Amino acid sequence: QVQLVESGGGLVQAGGSLRLSCAASVSRFSIRTASWYRQAPEKQRELVAAITGGGSVNYVDFAKGRFTISRDNAKNTVYLQMNSLKPEDTAVYYCNLQFFNGWGQGTQVTVSA
Repeated sequence: QVQLVESGGGLVQAGGSLRLSCAASVSRFSIRTASWYRQAPEKQRELVAAITGGGSVNYVDFAKGRFTISRDNAKNTVYLQMNSLKPEDTAVYYCNLQFFNGWGQGTQVTVSA
């Protein structure tokens, strides 16, 4: 059974940083593209960043220059380093894996002004 467990969220002041982690219990993690999404209150879930098994990365515009996605295939874990956080980054952050349709429980990120 595939499980995704996100962690690392919290309350931080604007301009601060957080590092999110997503541990996956899944076979062949290293070949799967991993992504981070977020969902703010009353908004749709949106893509933040993605990383292929080979390490190629893509970011949506609001994440460029502030967020860094990475992965450790030996640990079946994907990370999201978030710097220069803004109040509009407040959301529940979820990870997602290619070939898996489920979601973890997410981790709450709250950025105060």
